[in-house]
Amino acid sequence: MTAASSGVLPALDLLPHTVRVAERDVRALMSGPSPDVVLVDARRELADARATCRLLHATGIGVPLFAVVEESGLIAVSADWGLDDLLLATAGPAEVEARLRLAVGRAGGGATTEGLIKAGELTIDPDTYAAKVKGQPLDLTYKEFELLKFLAQHPGRVFTRDQLLREVWGYDYFGGTRTVDVHVRRLRAKLGSEYESMIGTVRQVGYKFVTPPSSREPVSAPGPVTVAR
Repeated sequence: MTAASSGVLPALDLLPHTVRVAERDVRALMSGPSPDVVLVDARRELADARATCRLLHATGIGVPLFAVVEESGLIAVSADWGLDDLLLATAGPAEVEARLRLAVGRAGGGATTEGLIKAGELTIDPDTYAAKVKGQPLDLTYKEFELLKFLAQHPGRVFTRDQLLREVWGYDYFGGTRTVDVHVRRLRAKLGSEYESMIGTVRQVGYKFVTPPSSREPVSAPGPVTVAR
């Protein structure tokens, strides 16, 4: 929680969420820890806020996108903003918590059964380091498996190459981001032409896991929240 978040949505200070404040810039919002929800400060400069929301929506960030507005700004918000919901800056803690929880629940995620990660025809077993498509084993290296598992655990979220290096290879890895591209290319080849699209590319940003619509289920309430000012 930061003092800067209070100026955007004071109720956040009364809720147990980790809040990160970032500049209203797509690359800044995509860097660092991945949030469960993104809130865009639209109390002023409505045109800039709208442009930011539209761009974030276009990149397929994969997490609920909110605009925080003053009551006078409600008239300017429309469907073309690409929002999942909006909040008045004066909203109380109970309303904010409920809206965040419902939005994350609607967003859904990869289904898990007794430790298994399932997304469409893909099944990943973290305990045995086994991944299968239509019941057929995928011959993956350790890092290929870890990369696929990490992306599948966060369906729809866009990760930069730097983020993937940190999360999959670790902070002590000194290789370049090209390593991520190489592993993605190999993963797609092993998934085959029918399923390679499950690893999506977001131009000038990074990669995301594309979940088949039929495999989406509700998930729990949000944790990290990013506020774009």
